[in-house]
Amino acid sequence: MTWACEPTERSRAMVAGASPEPYWLDRPERPAPRPRLAADVEADLLIVGGGFTGLWSAVQAAERHPGLRIVLLERDRIAEHATGRNGGFCSASITHGLGNGLARWPDEMPTLVRLGKKTLDEIEATIERLGIASNAGRTGELDIANFDWQAVELAGVVDDAAAVGQKLDLLSAEAARARVDSPMIAGATFDPDVIMLDPARLAWGLAAAAERLGVTIHEHTEVGRLRSVGEKVVATTGYGSVTAAKAVLATSASPSLVRRLRMFTVPVWDYAIMTEPLSGEQLASLGWAGREGLADNGPRFHYFRLTADNRILFGGWDALYHFGSDADRRHEFEPAEFALLAEHLLQFFPQLEGIKASHTWGGLIDTCSRFSAFWDTSHKGRVVTVTGFTGLGVGASHFGAAVALDLLDGVRNERTELKMVKSKPIPFPPEPARWIGVNITRHQIARSERRQGKRGLWLTIMDKTGLGFDS
Repeated sequence: MTWACEPTERSRAMVAGASPEPYWLDRPERPAPRPRLAADVEADLLIVGGGFTGLWSAVQAAERHPGLRIVLLERDRIAEHATGRNGGFCSASITHGLGNGLARWPDEMPTLVRLGKKTLDEIEATIERLGIASNAGRTGELDIANFDWQAVELAGVVDDAAAVGQKLDLLSAEAARARVDSPMIAGATFDPDVIMLDPARLAWGLAAAAERLGVTIHEHTEVGRLRSVGEKVVATTGYGSVTAAKAVLATSASPSLVRRLRMFTVPVWDYAIMTEPLSGEQLASLGWAGREGLADNGPRFHYFRLTADNRILFGGWDALYHFGSDADRRHEFEPAEFALLAEHLLQFFPQLEGIKASHTWGGLIDTCSRFSAFWDTSHKGRVVTVTGFTGLGVGASHFGAAVALDLLDGVRNERTELKMVKSKPIPFPPEPARWIGVNITRHQIARSERRQGKRGLWLTIMDKTGLGFDS
């Protein structure tokens, strides 16, 4: 069996009546937007961006330095973008997976694994301490080999993990199918250090907690310009400005306010569907008693999980890049992408034949050539940017925020001395080479899957030069 390449009549019917908006945000408990900034104000710390990186920065800064005047500005609404569109997987990995980390920082991986586990523990403790109702539970994640040729590699993955202090359990096809009943499982590894949560509720809870700690938040406030004025930085918005001693820029896939950083990231489009709630009989047929997060092991992978009300979120596979870093919101709704995801879900769980999707959505994430966050200091050390997460940012953003605050405070510690923190990814080339390169890579990844994982010359060159692009 292989993954379908085209939608079918049944998969189109599955998604045709879905609401074209993120399920996480389409709920009555979504908070009303806070007022936009309409004055000239001063602050000790400015944070630009109301996603997870910005929110973790606000909460951590307020707890580190009680009484600090902190202002957070969000262009749209809290959790409006990648934060409110993701699958709700909060992984301990801060390197976008074990393999990516080993390829780039092999000597540092024992430290990075340990710091990742510490980060996950701190996230759990913060959720508990601040009383955030985010349906969080450390259920772990099954990483699935869909085909025999992928399953062959799993034992090596487990050994590599053990060598750097990460515990993964190896499951045969039979053992994995005993946990999740699917014909698309040829084996799996189990990672216990993954929390499943409701990303929007976590973001809304962090925003409310930040305000209780004294942070001022303005929504519908876009920063058009950031400049140095004397010993401070000034962020200009449409109706006012913020003059601050320091700033954290956490703008994800949006064009960076530090222009030279724009070559390091590209915006790519990710898509997901959400089913209607499963009946008791449907849920039982899946054998998914542990409610683990699920993800494929291939370079084009799906991520899927159960929600608190027993829906299935199913996303990933394609990562689309449009010429010129086109970020037009018309790309949020791509019927063919939703229908293909629906067909893949029915391939994975044929027992769900006839189920309907309640929501379909797409949106931008930021990606860089090393697939994990990087940091930059500008404006004479007064501004730190953190970006490039490429997914898996729910947990890694907590670490990213901590490092950003360390850098602003001039702290030298284990985190700030990491090669990962001191280095940057290889920049993407300008257009049209960028668009051509990305699409050749997408084509070659699909070809490698048809050839049972053989990478070919193009992907081999990409691997050796440290450039990358996948889903």
